[in-house]
Amino acid sequence: MEQLLKIAAVAVLASVCAGILRRNSPEFAVPILLAAGTWILWMTMQATGEVVASIVRLTQITQLETALIEPVVKVIGLSIITRITGEVCRAAGEGGVAAFVDVAGTILALAAALPLVNAVVEMIGGMLG
Repeated sequence: MEQLLKIAAVAVLASVCAGILRRNSPEFAVPILLAAGTWILWMTMQATGEVVASIVRLTQITQLETALIEPVVKVIGLSIITRITGEVCRAAGEGGVAAFVDVAGTILALAAALPLVNAVVEMIGGMLG
C-alpha cells in the first residue's frame, strides 16, 4: 500500500509538471513523464521478481511443462510493453504511431500465444482420440 501511494504521488506530480511545461516548453514534458515512468517501473521490480518466482513455483508444483507457461508470460510482457509505449507516444502527441504500436503488440501477442493454443488443441485431440 505504501509503495502504491509513493507511485501515485510521483505520477500525479509528474503529470502536473508535464501539464504546466506543455504550455511554455512542450519539449520538456515527455522527458519528465519518461523519467517518472522509469522510476515507477523501477519501484515495481521487487514485485515483478516475486511474481516470476511464484510462477516458477506453481509450474513446479503442478508439474506443467514450461512450454505451456512461457507463452502466457510472453503475452503479459508484450501487453505491458505495448501499453506503456502506446501511452508514451500518445503523451508525445503521436496518436498515429501509438495506433501502430497497439496493432503490432496485438499481432505479436497472438503469435506468442499460438504455441499454447496448439498445445491445448493437441491435448484435447489426445483426450478425444
